[in-house]
Amino acid sequence: MSSMIKILCVGKLKEKYLVDLVSDYQKRISKYHPIEIVEVKDSNIVEEKNNLMKYISDKDEVITLEIEGESMTSEEFASRMEKEFIYHSNITFVIGGSLGLHEEIKKRSNLAISFSHMTFPHGLFRGILLEQIYRSFKIRNHESYHK
Repeated sequence: MSSMIKILCVGKLKEKYLVDLVSDYQKRISKYHPIEIVEVKDSNIVEEKNNLMKYISDKDEVITLEIEGESMTSEEFASRMEKEFIYHSNITFVIGGSLGLHEEIKKRSNLAISFSHMTFPHGLFRGILLEQIYRSFKIRNHESYHK
């Protein structure tokens, strides 16, 4: 079985510029690694949790994006991703909705990462996460990429 990066998100992208941003980075990342983006509809936090949990298997290494998570530089993130792929074939990132993430998903998480103490629109944040995943592949492969 090949390994996979999965991005689980609450809510659909509506703005064309965000759809374009996400699909651009998804295409770039797929040259390095298979990646799948799964959108579940936004509703109440329990329903969102139930919908997200359907896409998380027991073997997945789950990384949640949380304001109170661990902060790291792009280099530290790249190094962490490299280590994760040594031990886990599937890495699943979870981006919550406007209500945040249910406690059960936070408990299932193997690592909580914070990109900032600020709150971002979810579609824009999806683009930021994808850009950092792409950047991590560039760093790991010692390829130049703008700073």
